[in-house]
Amino acid sequence: MEAEKMNLRLDADIQKLEVERLRKGKIKAEVDLDSLKQWHEEIQEEMNKTDRWEKRFQEVQTRNEALEKNLSENQKEKGKLKDKVAELEGSLNRYQNQNSVMELKVSLSKIEEMKEKTE
Repeated sequence: MEAEKMNLRLDADIQKLEVERLRKGKIKAEVDLDSLKQWHEEIQEEMNKTDRWEKRFQEVQTRNEALEKNLSENQKEKGKLKDKVAELEGSLNRYQNQNSVMELKVSLSKIEEMKEKTE
């Protein structure tokens, strides 16, 4: 009977130790789970930041492409305008030359009139 009581006490002690070991394991598992949850939250935050930066990058890249296209179009327009200015300057020079010729003809005509009057 004494041996039986001792065996029961040993069994109870073993069960207590087993329960204590399981309780400690559960606590460690809960701590690990909390750490994993925190780590998961941090990863989610970083992913959200990455998504925002990626979106911002895409917006800036799209804007840069639009600006480059606009710059290219403006440079083409500038070239066309330079050509038009050169053409208009040429026209202006021709008209000025024609004006000078007409003025010279008028002056020559007046000179000839004066000559006729003096003769």
